[in-house]
Amino acid sequence: MKRKEPIEIFSLSFLDIISCAFGAVVMLILLAKNGEQDEYRQDSPEVSQVATLIKEVNTSQQNVVQLEQALSAAQQQLAAAQAVSASNAEQKQALETQVARAKDNVQQLTDAATGLEQTLLERERAAINAGNAQSRDDEVGGIPVDSDYVVFIIDTSGSMKTMWPRVLNTLDEVLNNHPKVEGFQVLSDNGEVLGGSALGSWRKDSKAQRLGVLRGLQGWNGSSNSSPVEGIEAALRAYSRYQGKMALYVFGDDFTGISYDSTLAQINRLNRSASGALIARIHAIAFKRNMGATPDMVKFSTLMREVSRHNNGTFMGL
Repeated sequence: MKRKEPIEIFSLSFLDIISCAFGAVVMLILLAKNGEQDEYRQDSPEVSQVATLIKEVNTSQQNVVQLEQALSAAQQQLAAAQAVSASNAEQKQALETQVARAKDNVQQLTDAATGLEQTLLERERAAINAGNAQSRDDEVGGIPVDSDYVVFIIDTSGSMKTMWPRVLNTLDEVLNNHPKVEGFQVLSDNGEVLGGSALGSWRKDSKAQRLGVLRGLQGWNGSSNSSPVEGIEAALRAYSRYQGKMALYVFGDDFTGISYDSTLAQINRLNRSASGALIARIHAIAFKRNMGATPDMVKFSTLMREVSRHNNGTFMGL
């Protein structure tokens, strides 16, 4: 019987296999490390995402800083606006105080004007009652009626139109105070002639002419700026050659001008001839609206009272 040879566990073939296996493991380890490095290369998607996130965080931080600065600026503006608002409130209170004081002054002037109007009304009534005389007196109810030529200057503004029947009645009564004149004319407060006649012309005095004027005035809408100054100046320039024989009657309720002194000085200058003689008497009648006296009405009364006094005329209030 043949004897079996003993089996060698650690033979050359076994060592070769072990070596190959070991080498394979080493290769796998090396490949695994290379793979990890490739996954975290700079140009890998993961790295790009991280970089993008970092940039977004930085941008967000910058936006937060900008928003904080904008908030601080808005808070400063709000504080400034609140300060301005407080100042405006103080100014409003001061203005309200001034308005209240001005209303008190207007009321005082109105009360004073009312008392004066009562006195003047009595004088005007005396003139009306005496206006039916057949012969002309030199003075009727305090109004001199010694003029041969008469010019009526009538405010045709909307406020006067609300009192138009009273205006026409007063014109008729004043004409009655002059039973006979050489000529008369009617102008608006801007110097526009009733009926379109030429400025400087006269209407021949007759019953028909007087009635025609009253009819024409009923629908007349002459130009007006609620101030008698332009009409007075136009009349004095156009009719200056009738020096000493003329009277102006100013009907109105408003004066929208600014300066009393300059206006009065201009009228006084135009109403004097080269020798300094008076060209025309200037009378004025102030009409009061039902709502009571207004600042412009007080201004008209103040101005025309002085104009009448400086030009040998009479001022009355209705």
